[in-house]
Amino acid sequence: MPKLPPRRLLAVAAALALIGGQADANPARTPAPGGTDQGADQACPLGSFHCARRPLNYAMCRPNALLEFYDPTLSNDSSLRETSPTQVQAQHVDSSDQSVYHLSGEVRLQRADQLLQADRVDYNDSSTDYDARGNVRYQEASQLLAASHLRGNTDASRGIADDVRYQLLEARGNGSAKQGHMLDALHTRYSMATYSTCDVGHHLWEFRARSITINKDTGVGVARNATMRIGNVPFLYLPYFSFPVDDRRKSGFLYPTIGHSSRSGYEISTPYYLNLAPNYDATLDPRYYSDRGAMLAGEFRYLLPGTGGQLNAEYVPRDHGKNDGLADTQGDSRYLVQFSDHTQLWKGWQFVGSYNHASDGSYLYDFGNNLSHTAVYMLDSNAAIMGGGKWWNASFGGTIYQNLNPFVTDSVLPYKQLPYARFGMDVPLSRWLEVGMDSSAVAFRKNGFIGGQREDLYPYLAATFGTSAWFVRPRLAYRYTAYQLDSDYRDYGYGGRLGGGATSPFDQKSPSRALPVVSLDSGLVFDRSTTLFGSSYTQTLEPRLYYLYVPYRNQNNLPLFDTNVMSFDYWQLFSTNQFSGADRQMDANNLTAALSTRLLDDGGVERVSASIGQIHYFSPQKVLGTDWVHSAYVAQLDVQLNDRWRLNTAYQWNPNTRLTDMAAVELQRRVRTDGIFNFSYRFRRGLLEQYSASLVYPVSERWRLVGAWTYSVKDRESVDALAGVEYDSCCVSLRLVGRSYVNQYYYGFGPAPTNLNHRDNAVMFEVVFKGLGSTGGQIDPLLRRDILGYQ
Repeated sequence: MPKLPPRRLLAVAAALALIGGQADANPARTPAPGGTDQGADQACPLGSFHCARRPLNYAMCRPNALLEFYDPTLSNDSSLRETSPTQVQAQHVDSSDQSVYHLSGEVRLQRADQLLQADRVDYNDSSTDYDARGNVRYQEASQLLAASHLRGNTDASRGIADDVRYQLLEARGNGSAKQGHMLDALHTRYSMATYSTCDVGHHLWEFRARSITINKDTGVGVARNATMRIGNVPFLYLPYFSFPVDDRRKSGFLYPTIGHSSRSGYEISTPYYLNLAPNYDATLDPRYYSDRGAMLAGEFRYLLPGTGGQLNAEYVPRDHGKNDGLADTQGDSRYLVQFSDHTQLWKGWQFVGSYNHASDGSYLYDFGNNLSHTAVYMLDSNAAIMGGGKWWNASFGGTIYQNLNPFVTDSVLPYKQLPYARFGMDVPLSRWLEVGMDSSAVAFRKNGFIGGQREDLYPYLAATFGTSAWFVRPRLAYRYTAYQLDSDYRDYGYGGRLGGGATSPFDQKSPSRALPVVSLDSGLVFDRSTTLFGSSYTQTLEPRLYYLYVPYRNQNNLPLFDTNVMSFDYWQLFSTNQFSGADRQMDANNLTAALSTRLLDDGGVERVSASIGQIHYFSPQKVLGTDWVHSAYVAQLDVQLNDRWRLNTAYQWNPNTRLTDMAAVELQRRVRTDGIFNFSYRFRRGLLEQYSASLVYPVSERWRLVGAWTYSVKDRESVDALAGVEYDSCCVSLRLVGRSYVNQYYYGFGPAPTNLNHRDNAVMFEVVFKGLGSTGGQIDPLLRRDILGYQ
């Protein structure tokens, strides 16, 4: 077998890579013929609220769907080309010209991962011209190529091939062309060509174009005068269409989505992505609503040194929707603007801001509450300068709100905070002692309600004693809250005159409250080895006592700016305040007794956790308005003995009323590899009682059923029902989802106008042609929200 210098005949083979030019010489990148090693499912851990998107799955592609001359024994290491000799085989070799080599008869040229086969090859060593004819076949780590005739020049990296068939091995993609032109090492143009990411010979879809240009430098392919086909049926003409040939971002159309909702009619969205620069991009999203008209939506993202942000905008030049009694917007221009920014100012300090505003209070009710959105009752805008160090944090800014519930007035909005300042610190004085403080100063404003300023100072001294078997944590705090009410405070019932000219004791423009907050938290931890169902565990037993003392202060002269009673749960057993804000501080002379037990596996993972506790009141709680001796019993149980199922329960029983105050059950079960089943029951006395179930059920490798259902016992109806189907194949996936739901904008706020149906319906269809770019993703947010663990 003759051996030639490495620069000679295999330079021909290196030039024959018409589809992508020079391959990436990286031995760590192993090709995946047929896509069998791409898109493997990775199950989301049970209980996760946010699951990673499933990668495009090519596992259903035929593992041997390769051009017939593929040689699996050929090396995949393209980094060895420069140091490897060229192996040449041929039945006849003629080099009488000294500079021209004529090879014929089952010609085979191999170097490292490159293999060229043809009936005849002529090569000019002086000019580096080459000519290969008859059953030309070329293979390397990244691709396969077949042609009837191939000629060109290796030094100039130019070449022309006739009757081309090609296949990408590292990236999905294959097709054919009447002729291929390698313009240089990184640019190739095909004439009368096809392209698809489906299996060779089994194209569910493809596009056929007058010309296809591949630019490996940018990772973009461009097709001109193309028709998109399903099978052999053309359904879309594309005068210009770009698509990715690797994983880099690129400009181009995202997949359109088609849907229907009760408020806006049929919707079609055709987003176009603009990859403007590595650190900023944009998306234009023209939409059309059959009942309301045209909309132009857009998104702009930027990431600059020390700053980053995003701008989203939607604009309807003229709303064609009928007047339904909510707001007369017919003929009006309507819009939504959402902007957020995060900027580093100097070391330890940053600016964080957002601006969100809609043209009217019905905007999101008409345009936002469709298949893939939850009800948004208000928009908030804020701006703040924030800083922090090792033991401190601070912020200064303001927050305002806009009402977006057309069925209620602005009275439901929270107070504007213009401005606010907050400072917190936590300084360790020794290994067991620390001092800290939480403080804030806020100016509250709300039309039609009392306004004013509030300062809240909350310093504390805390200690921690103990080992892994016990702990004692005493804490001493002092809370001082002062107000400066606006001059019209008497108009809102915070003052005035009593009979006989006496002044009310609450007639104060500058009321205040000061009191100590003392607590002592203590507990023990016992552990032992045990077995359950044949597995070994470490079981703990953890009794805990928590004492809290807060003296009573009459706070009826203090306004309620941002304060509400929080829902009682297990962690409230150990809280210093059952109010969410600083306007009220509960009084307490309480002792909490609790007991917990856990099962830890050999890896330290908590498999079972059970807790129960109750508060004993030594004196009535005057601020909360109860005179109970005991609180409700609070119990919770979490079980996950393996990675296939999980159970969480919580229960509260009140011995004072002898009634159940709260109950919750959540069950999650893994179904095969990529399926999930969820069931939950939620009850809170006087507020709600609901059953919920959701499911992702893999019927087969290609089909999945999705569904979600929520039923309200109190209202005796389904609050939300969703059903859909997903189809996945080698190169295309489909999703069809329908939803019937109670519109939450007016649900719970009294009767809706008589001309409105309180139930809305929506349906949406998405198709993804794998390997052609990203989807609009309008169905995905809904399924993630309604189906815990959905991927």
